[in-house]
Amino acid sequence: MTRSDLVEELAARFAQLTHRDAEYAVKTILDAMSDALVRGHRIEIRGFGSFSVNRRPPRIGRNPRSGESVQIPEKRVPHFKPGKALREAVDAKTAELDAKEAKGHKA
Repeated sequence: MTRSDLVEELAARFAQLTHRDAEYAVKTILDAMSDALVRGHRIEIRGFGSFSVNRRPPRIGRNPRSGESVQIPEKRVPHFKPGKALREAVDAKTAELDAKEAKGHKA
């Protein structure tokens, strides 16, 4: 799902929202989440998951073209951990789809 898909879904579900309002709502939420992560905060959405910032320590890497060693600096990267409800919902739906697919191949 892309950002524009999310805007379309929001506008379709809530008739009182115009496309522009839905776009603004999605932009506002994503900006607030980005700002929180930049400040080092953790975001937790119950039933969905949590976003946090992980530290990747500095390391030595290799340039694949020349083979020479390259120093890779420390990085801070966003990390998403799905919540239990989301994990279970995805697992149940994929198991259901796999069962339908297996049933279709037997016929």
